[in-house]
Amino acid sequence: MADRKLWFVHFAQWVSHATGRPIAFLLALWSIVIWAMLGPLFGFSDTWQLVINTATTIITFLMVFVIQNTQNRDTAAMHIKIDELIRVTQKAQYAARS
Repeated sequence: MADRKLWFVHFAQWVSHATGRPIAFLLALWSIVIWAMLGPLFGFSDTWQLVINTATTIITFLMVFVIQNTQNRDTAAMHIKIDELIRVTQKAQYAARS
């Protein structure tokens, strides 16, 4: 079970790193431009529209889980850091009062 979680964590980190780069945005933009240019060739048919709708829906659905995993790990790391700052500050305040 732990191996599955570890695999997904590495996968989510890789995906979030890859999709957060400018090249990922440019590839997505290029895909939309190519799809739009193919519109006249396919007569702006329902199938032509269905291709982009299906692709974006699938990508969005999968990215929700990757983004949530990344946010959960970031939030956990932030809580650990804040807890440590609180502990250090409390010790410093206690030492100053003594």
